[in-house]
Amino acid sequence: MSAAEDAEWLRWVTKQFGSIAGEDKEIDLEEFKTALQVKESFFAERFFALFDSDGSGTISLEELLKALNLLVHGNETDKLRFLFQVYDVDGSGSIDPDELRVVLRWCLRESAIALPEERLGDLTLALFEAADKDHSGSITFEELREELEGFPEVMENLTISAASWLKPPPPAERSRRPRCLTRAYWHNHRSKLAFLGGYTGLNLLLFTLAALRHAGLGGWVAVARGCGQCLNFNCAFLAVLMLRRCLTWLRATPVAKVLPLDQHVAFHQLVGYVVLALAAVHTGAHIANFSRLARQDGRHALAEYLLSARPGVGGLGGTASQTGLALQGLLAAMLAFSSPCVRRSGHFEVFYWTHLSYISVWTLLILHGPHFWKWFAVPGCLFALEKALGLAWRRAGGLRIVEVNLLPSKVTHLVIERPQFFRYKPGDYVYLNIPAIATYEWHPFTISSAPEQQETLWLHIRSLGQWTNKLYEYFQQPESPGSEPKLLSRSLREKRRRRWAQVGLSTELGETHRPRSIKCYIDGPYGTPTRRIFTSEHAVLIGAGIGITPFASILQSIMYRRRKQSCPSCRYSWCEDLRDEEMTLRKVDFIWINRDQKHFEWFVSLLTKLEMEQAEQELGGRFLEMHLYMTSALSKNDVKAIGLQMALDLLAAKEQRDSITGLRTRTQPGRPDWSKVFGKVAEEKKGKVQVFFCGSPALAKVIRAHCERFGFRFFKENF
Repeated sequence: MSAAEDAEWLRWVTKQFGSIAGEDKEIDLEEFKTALQVKESFFAERFFALFDSDGSGTISLEELLKALNLLVHGNETDKLRFLFQVYDVDGSGSIDPDELRVVLRWCLRESAIALPEERLGDLTLALFEAADKDHSGSITFEELREELEGFPEVMENLTISAASWLKPPPPAERSRRPRCLTRAYWHNHRSKLAFLGGYTGLNLLLFTLAALRHAGLGGWVAVARGCGQCLNFNCAFLAVLMLRRCLTWLRATPVAKVLPLDQHVAFHQLVGYVVLALAAVHTGAHIANFSRLARQDGRHALAEYLLSARPGVGGLGGTASQTGLALQGLLAAMLAFSSPCVRRSGHFEVFYWTHLSYISVWTLLILHGPHFWKWFAVPGCLFALEKALGLAWRRAGGLRIVEVNLLPSKVTHLVIERPQFFRYKPGDYVYLNIPAIATYEWHPFTISSAPEQQETLWLHIRSLGQWTNKLYEYFQQPESPGSEPKLLSRSLREKRRRRWAQVGLSTELGETHRPRSIKCYIDGPYGTPTRRIFTSEHAVLIGAGIGITPFASILQSIMYRRRKQSCPSCRYSWCEDLRDEEMTLRKVDFIWINRDQKHFEWFVSLLTKLEMEQAEQELGGRFLEMHLYMTSALSKNDVKAIGLQMALDLLAAKEQRDSITGLRTRTQPGRPDWSKVFGKVAEEKKGKVQVFFCGSPALAKVIRAHCERFGFRFFKENF
């Protein structure tokens, strides 16, 4: 920090101290815990004891500033001495194994990492053996200094963490010019911006032509007719944007490079808002015109114009006013219940059922507008054809749920028998209906198994709403006795147990249930932006939480396509890329971000298999690299986690596997530093980089901004 920043920070610390300390100008232990906002009390007590230099049981402002000034501006020895004193619990001047074990146990709790006592002992032993250079049975200050020399980033991290305990978070850096005015933004969004420009221009043209045609009837009528013509187009266009089968087919054509097909859901939402706005102006203009007519007539009130059918007003039998008001109410209800606060708050069913009123909306539009049918004829026929095909496919025969696995964090893994002629691409999704859960509800889920897996389909469903919670609870119910599991279910379970036995991890990750003759129906498959992955050169796959599901299918498919070949006359083996017209991948970076340790258990067996296949890859560099992040774990720039992260690194190097997941890939604590991650990707120069993301919208914005900075194409999974 610069001198000016130091002065500002100290003023802020003084102000915060005054607000916490109160009249006595002293901070006791409880107030200190509140100020630090630590999860566990152990580290607060250790820091408090070290800051309380006179042993009075309270900390004065002078003691606090003196300690912080030493940690920020002190020399290397001062900073190391503080870290050593944190671990020297009894103050004896050395750290014995019991003290180290106690500190590491609290480090694990702070990082929300659950490990058995045996693994805690392994961590303690690994760090103690590395630091106890003379094998005396204790770690001295000089031995700790020597060990830390092998971790050059620790000193910097210690300084940062010490200064940030009471330091307010820095304000987010903002660009001097708006993001939409940057060259990278226009380059990465050129197809979307061109589409928006064409859409806006077409609406203006339609409005102008209709308004000019009816200008002689008065200004309000011209506005109403102009909005009405735009509504004819937009209400029909809403159906076009949700022709999922047609859009999936278009993804395989050259048109996909020109049209922003990946944003069809976002455009559908945008057009919905435009329709509601146009409908409001259209209705308002007609009401204004009716008010004018009522004043001129003197015999009819405005309510009579609006609520009674009048020949010549428009619509079937002069019911334009009544059908228009009904349409306004239906559109408002659809918009209100389509908001994210409804769909993502566990009330997806409300959105689903209110959205089915589109049938009533289109019916009323045909009755309301004399020319709407001309705009709706082609999209309406295509929409009806898609629905008919979907209904025929759904009811052609129900499928059986072969196996159900209840995974941690309330994730339901469904294994469904695969229809004979069901063809899909990695990353595609289907609509699922289980009559035992809800007879008429269909919900979209990504297929998590690879297309090369012929017998079954996998779906991983996280419980986030009413339907998904009902699904999880349904299979939690006790099974009826007296029947054996299906053979396929038993074989899949045995294979899973053998895989876990090979890597030395527990097989009890979740409960496996035999389905009680549960039938289900699927509609699809439907394409997503992830279909572009195999035509990329360097693909970066980023999944957050359950957002790994499309990439689980893709990673499995990649491994199927990179078959291992062996020489019949010797033991030499190699990986052969089955490159076809769509497989142009040179490198894949897979990044999985999870909140806590349990979430990794969803797909850790798959990642273990991928690592085993990668172990014998060519020395010139791995085709697939995995990067795992656990956001609840304290990062290496936090003094409370330095010892734990050192121990995890040492044990991982010794055992060649991570203590958190059991994988060879080391789980990184905290959130990714996207500048460093993308900088490393850019340095590899494996070809044009395309980033594919599935996860929360907030994280998508952050990653999209970094992609624009580095010139990477960004694609987000949408349903």
